[in-house]
Amino acid sequence: MESTIVQIVVRDNNVEQALRALKKKMQREGLFREMKARQHFEKPSEKKARQRAEAVRRARKLARKRAQREGIL
Repeated sequence: MESTIVQIVVRDNNVEQALRALKKKMQREGLFREMKARQHFEKPSEKKARQRAEAVRRARKLARKRAQREGIL
């Protein structure tokens, strides 16, 4: 397991802005998704099915973007 240190600088005592930046960083690194996934045990078969579904979703999204870029849609 990799451990990364997330560091946010609070400028001018603006805690709200620092919290927004922290949430954005956590979202980008996928920490919210990982925390949600770790709440309950996921069977290996369920994990495989979920990953397959995510791959299909990504492929469809990429194909849709590519078609849109080429002017098909």
